[in-house]
Parts: sequence; C-alpha cells; structure tokens
Amino acid sequence: MPLPSKRHRSTGRVTLNDVAHAAGVSPMTVSRALRGERAVDPLLVERVLSASARLGYVPDPHARALASQRSNHVAILIPKLSNALFVDLLDAAQQTLRAAGFQTLIGVTHYDEGQEEQLLREQLLHRPAGLLITGLDHNAATRGLIERSQVPCVHLMDLPGADAPDQPHCVGFRQNEAGAALTRLLLGRGRKRIAFAGAQLDPRVMQRLYGWRSALQEAGLYEPTLEWLNPASSSLALGGVMFEQIMRQTPPIDAIFFCNDDLAQGALLAALRLGIPVPKRVAIAGFNDLTGSDQMLPPLTTVRTPRAQIGRAGAQMLLGLMRGDSQPETFVDLGFELVERGSS
Repeated sequence: MPLPSKRHRSTGRVTLNDVAHAAGVSPMTVSRALRGERAVDPLLVERVLSASARLGYVPDPHARALASQRSNHVAILIPKLSNALFVDLLDAAQQTLRAAGFQTLIGVTHYDEGQEEQLLREQLLHRPAGLLITGLDHNAATRGLIERSQVPCVHLMDLPGADAPDQPHCVGFRQNEAGAALTRLLLGRGRKRIAFAGAQLDPRVMQRLYGWRSALQEAGLYEPTLEWLNPASSSLALGGVMFEQIMRQTPPIDAIFFCNDDLAQGALLAALRLGIPVPKRVAIAGFNDLTGSDQMLPPLTTVRTPRAQIGRAGAQMLLGLMRGDSQPETFVDLGFELVERGSS
C-alpha cells in the first residue's frame, strides 16, 4: 500500500493528492469519486473512500471552488420553512442532490423580493454550482444576478406562459389551471355563489385566484364581492376568522375555495364550533392536500400538488444543466390532481 505523501506544509491538512497517492489513483478520480459520480468504477470508489477515511481527509470547499470556479454547493431559495409545501420540496431536492455529491445552501426569502435579492447576492459569493429558486416572479435585480452569474438555474413550482418572451428552465404546474379546475368541480356540484378566500397573496395564490375568477366568469357567476383577500400569513386561525366573515355575507355563500389547506382546515374547525353543516350549508375546498386534510370532519376536498416530485425533478434537471447535458425541454409540467372528499 502506497504511503501518503506529505501533508500541506502550512496547514497540516490531508490533501486530495494525499488521498490519491494512498489509493493509487489520480487526483481527478478522487474528486469524481467523492462527488458520487456514477461513471467511476465501484472498486476505485471503494479504494478512494477507504483511503479518505483512513487519512481523515476533509474536502476543502473553498479550494475546490477556486480551482473550478464552482463549489459542490447548490443554492436553494424558498419562501418559508414553516410551510409543509416547501419542506416536502426541499427534502426531495436535497436527497437528489446529495446522492450526486452536492450539498445545499438554503435561503428563506419570506416572500420578500428584497430579501430574495440579498440572499442570492450572498450565496453567489460561494460560487454555487447551481441554483434552485422558487417561482418566476423576481425583481429586475435578481433576474440580472441570475443572468450575469451564468450559474445553471432551475425555477420551481411555476411555469411560464406560452407567450413569455424567454423560457427559463423550470419544473412545476399551472396554478391558474388548478384553480379553475377546482372551481369547476364546485360548479358541477351545483354551487353558484363560490367565494375565494386568499391569504399571503404571493404570486401562486394570485394565479389560483385568476383561475377561480375565469371559471366563474365563464359560468356567468363572477362577482367582485366574492373575493376575500388578506395579506396575512396563511394559518388555521386565519381560516376560521375568514370563514366567519364570509358566512355573514349576503346573499349567502354556498361554497368557499380557500387558497391553502391550512385555511380550509381552520374553516372546517370553525364550522364544527358554530354548528354549520358542511357541505349541506356550505361546501369547503382547499389547495395542496396538506397533512391532516383527509382526517378532517368532513374530509377536505382539495388539489393535490406534486411538491416532492417538483423538488426531485427540478434537482435532476439542474444536475443535467451542471453536467452540460442538452435538455430536451426547458420546462416540465407535472400537473395536479383534484381530490374530491366529503367537504364538497
């Protein structure tokens, strides 16, 4: 077995060259094996990992970034960590990237364009190998940073319109189509006065609103007074408050489309507390099919969104871009599923 070469003179750290010498392979093979690239012979990977563990080698991400102008990190920007929607997306993306040898730098924007811009500036200082960014609605400065950085980027959750001037790489589904489909489901059950209850009012909520609005307009049933919009964060408590407000409206409302399941869950709890029968008196529907929606009384009608699949497929698309693979499509539409339960 070859003996390890001298450690780095100034730091005493075991270097990549030390591992290569001990494993009897080239430094490039060590680098590729530690990144988890599948093209490396499994026997060589085993030798590299054994030598790395024996020597106590810890990769230096800064040295790697300087050598390649890129690190082994992928920057991910999401709006919130308290929302199960983004937790599912993030978990799937991280697992996919980690299997390919990449770590993640996570930034939480809190739905704030200024914070998103600042986080992106900070993360670009680390020379990320790629970017995963939620949505397509960014300020001009953020769009400029992405373009000038020339870092491969995939946008998650949203898809561009057919008439968009440019077609960025993205994975998601059409929020407006999902909103329209859920509204038509309620119309098909004989509901005529269908309110829309929206919170947070981020771009995806507004797209669901447009879908709801277009479906009611097609049916000749749209009225501006049916829109209930609140910029506060979505929550069970807010859902209960909005439900009580909407139920006082005249003429009476016979269905409510809540922009997110937590609002709808809060509404169902309020209906139980107030003795208002669902769906006999009013139908209730949500969006995203969050945990617990199928356990409500009655179980919640909703739209099941493919957030884990979006995280996984977005990470896979990004890996292809980082490898320089040609992409057959600039965007992938993963669709959505209407889930009709007892609340409608």
